[in-house]
Amino acid sequence: MKNNRKAVDERHLKILNMIRERGEVKVEDLARAFQISPMTVRRDMQYLEEEKLISRIHGGAVSLEKANMLLSQDEKIAICRERISEYAARFIDDGDTLFINGSRTALNMLKYAGDKKVLVYTNNCWGIGEKYPDDVTIRFTGGEVRSNVMVGEYVMRNLLSMTADKTFLGCAAVYDDGEFRYDIPTEIGINEAMISRTTKALYVLADHTKIKRREEHGNIYGSCAYEQSCTLITDDNASPAVVERLRRYGIHVILVPTK
Repeated sequence: MKNNRKAVDERHLKILNMIRERGEVKVEDLARAFQISPMTVRRDMQYLEEEKLISRIHGGAVSLEKANMLLSQDEKIAICRERISEYAARFIDDGDTLFINGSRTALNMLKYAGDKKVLVYTNNCWGIGEKYPDDVTIRFTGGEVRSNVMVGEYVMRNLLSMTADKTFLGCAAVYDDGEFRYDIPTEIGINEAMISRTTKALYVLADHTKIKRREEHGNIYGSCAYEQSCTLITDDNASPAVVERLRRYGIHVILVPTK
C-alpha cells in the first residue's frame, strides 16, 4: 500500500513538473507519457487542482501562471471579491445579528456561514432568491428600490428600531485619507444608521481596485469618514502605500491572499 501511495505521489510530482514546464498539457499527452489511462490522468489532475497547484481546462490542464494570464480583468476581480467574501465569514460568530448594506461582496459572505445561526437585516435586494445555509435568516428593511438597493425614509425608520452585533459594508471606494465613497447618496445615511445601532464591530469589504489615493480623485460627493473603529478587508493586490497610510489613520487593514 505504501509503495502504491509513493508511486502515485511521484507521478503527481512528475505531472505537475510537466505542466509547469510546458504551461499547458492535454490528457492524452499525459496518458501516453506515463502509460496510464485517461481516467487516471483526470483523477490526478483533479487532485492537483484541489491542492491548488494547477488549473484544469477542457481536455487538459494549465499551470497557475498561465491560468492567471488567461483570465480577463473582470474575472480576476471576481476571484478577489469571492476570496474577500469567504475570508469575511470567519468574523461571523454563532448567534450573531448582522447589518449588511447593498454590497454584493458583503452579502455573498453568508454563503460561507456554515452551520452558524445568524440573523441578518439588510437593504440588499441581491439576497432575494439566493440560497444560503439553513441557519441564516434574512430580514429585509423594505423601502424604495434603486439599483437593487432599498433606500428612503422607510429604510431609515426600520433601521432605527433594530440593533446588530456587527455591520458589514461594501463601498465604491476607499481613499488613503480614511474616507469611504458611496455612489448612491442616501447610502451614507443608511450606513451610518446601521453603524449607530451596532454594538460590537464594523467591517468594510472592498477589493483592491477600490483602494485609491485621494489626490487622484479630488473631493467627491458621497464620501464620508467613520469615527468608529473599522476593519477593512481587501485583497493582497491593494497598493501597499495606500494600505500603509490607511493603517496610520487607525483603520485595521486585512489583506486576503489571492494567489
